Amino acid sequence: EQRGTLERADGGTLFLDEIGDLPALLQVKLLRVLQERQYERVGESNARTTDARIIAATNVELPVALRQGRLREDLYYRLCVVPIEVPPLRQRREDISPLASYLLGRATAQHGLIRRLSPQAMRLLLEYHWPGNVRELANVMEYAVAVSKIETILPEDLPEDIRNPSLNLRTPVAKSHPGFESA
Repeated sequence: EQRGTLERADGGTLFLDEIGDLPALLQVKLLRVLQERQYERVGESNARTTDARIIAATNVELPVALRQGRLREDLYYRLCVVPIEVPPLRQRREDISPLASYLLGRATAQHGLIRRLSPQAMRLLLEYHWPGNVRELANVMEYAVAVSKIETILPEDLPEDIRNPSLNLRTPVAKSHPGFESA
């Protein structure tokens, strides 16, 4: 018997990322789960209940999506019960070093390697503007692990736009709605 995501999250927390990109049909189904705590398994017609707490994130400005008709008004208000604002990474520089260390550890563990950031590489990470936020930082750590030849990640092991931000190779992401920004 296959248990779906909602069923597995029963009694716990379900994180829904990029909720602002949810198609209209799925918005209706999510609204039912949020309002009635009910859902149906694929291929079944009997309703099941869940006691999962739902946390949603997006980089879409939800009030704009609402005005454009891309987001249901009732879903918007159901999601906005306790909004949590997570500022972009460029506005919380103190988080870059611990996040980089954590993400580097995760990337090295996947490959069975040992890597650490040189002070010069960390300085470049701290100076960068991070338009892609934590996801971009995670990708940069993956890249550095993939290209580094020694245990210490040097500036030359980082992507070119991190080493030379004036190149502006990465396109900045749209500003997120407070409370729904992806971290």
